[in-house]
This record gives sequence, structure tokens and C-alpha cells, in this order.
Amino acid sequence: MIEKEKLKEYAHKLMFDMDEEEYQTLQEEFDVILEQMELIEKIPNIKEVEPMTFPFPLEEAALREDEIGDYLTVDEVLSNVKHQVRDQVKVPKVVE
Repeated sequence: MIEKEKLKEYAHKLMFDMDEEEYQTLQEEFDVILEQMELIEKIPNIKEVEPMTFPFPLEEAALREDEIGDYLTVDEVLSNVKHQVRDQVKVPKVVE
């Protein structure tokens, strides 16, 4: 079980907070996830299976070529930005 204090610590680092009910719900959801992980660990030879980053081999993916099309000017991009510095979007610091 993940302790509620640990969840609060993670939430603080991610710059958000929840009420006590939401922490309780999150704690219950993590319990379900941990139970599922334990079940997966019991699958025979699971450690021999290579992890996937896509649900299919990437060689089979039909990706389109990048094409230059219409683009926004700097002024258009920044027109709805609340905070900007030297033609860049200013965002809150999220890393300690």
C-alpha cells in the first residue's frame, strides 16, 4: 500500500493538491494497480518477454512523411499566452 503522505509529497512536487477524499480514492486505485502487477508477475516466463513501446512492430507502422504546411507566426502563437519573455512562453518552474 502506498502511504497517503507519500501521495501528498508527490502531489506537492507536481504542484497540485487534492482534498482528503481524492487522496483516499487515489490510494485505493494504486492498491488495485499493485494487485494487478502482482498477478502479472505470476505469469510463467514473464521476465523473458521483451517490453513493448508500441502495440505492434514499428517497422509495420505506416507513418506519414513530414510535410511543411501552414504555420503560425510568433505573434499568432503568443496571442493567447498569459506570460511571455522574449518571444517565448513562460511556464512555472516544475523541477526542484
